[in-house]
Amino acid sequence: MTRFVLTRLAQSAVVLLGVTLVVFLLLQLVPGDPVRVALGTRFDQETYDALRERAGLNRPLPIQYLDYVGSALVGDLGVSFRSGEPVTQIVIERLPATAALALFAVVFALLVAFPLGLISAVKNGSPVDHATRVFSQFGVSVPDFWMGIMGIIVFAGMLGWLPPSGYTSFGEDPWEWFLHLLMPSVTVGLVTAAILTRFIRSSVLEAMSQDYVRTAEGKGLMPRRVVTRHVLRNALIPVVTVAAVQLASLLGGVIVIEVLFAWPGLGRLTYDAVQARDYPVLQGAVLLVAALFLLVNLLVDVLYAKLDPRISVT
Repeated sequence: MTRFVLTRLAQSAVVLLGVTLVVFLLLQLVPGDPVRVALGTRFDQETYDALRERAGLNRPLPIQYLDYVGSALVGDLGVSFRSGEPVTQIVIERLPATAALALFAVVFALLVAFPLGLISAVKNGSPVDHATRVFSQFGVSVPDFWMGIMGIIVFAGMLGWLPPSGYTSFGEDPWEWFLHLLMPSVTVGLVTAAILTRFIRSSVLEAMSQDYVRTAEGKGLMPRRVVTRHVLRNALIPVVTVAAVQLASLLGGVIVIEVLFAWPGLGRLTYDAVQARDYPVLQGAVLLVAALFLLVNLLVDVLYAKLDPRISVT
């Protein structure tokens, strides 16, 4: 196990290096001068020259990239063109909001999708199965921003139960934090639940068609015991994969939802950085998202061995 983890960490380091190179090169293709955009109406030549020198933009591109990688290795992701704050501090401050949104959305999605997908598979062809497939198709087809807008209109505008947008930190007021979190997380969670329901249903159906299930049924085991002891565990592998991919994607920030609900997460940060051409912040956000994605994949690979002893991670 230790050797496997160290190997994956080494591979992840290579992937992160490739991510930094691709993002750096792509940003060079974006038209316009980021320092000029950051200064806006405050532009004067002396300040402009000083900021370009401070950011190292006057150096050759290979030197700029090597400087960035060297600084990133010690946790220094540069300074924001717009605010002058350290990028490392900015992205870390935004991470809790995105993590809370992603975790709540995935937990909600699993609470909805797991029973729906399981019942739909067990009662294949029944009215419950048809209703579940309609829900799944609806959730996959309808844009999340439309569901968010409908949620704001109904629960914030008509009923007044929830705040329409904004954010309150957990330390300031836990209840207000939860109320602000509820609508965006449920909006994202419904889309994720629709995706997971389809995978859970298909995985359980495939597992139920295997010989070991028919053998267990032939031994006279109760149907509930067959499902819980033999079907579910073998059906979890693809479900865990999809759930992990969804979680990793959400940790990267759901840009549309975060902008719609004025949620101060990584998605909103990335959107604002693109708008302002704040390259250091954009690079830092992308690097953090890539690192989170690789970490989640590593944890899932280790979890595979726990779910199925036939899978080796040595």
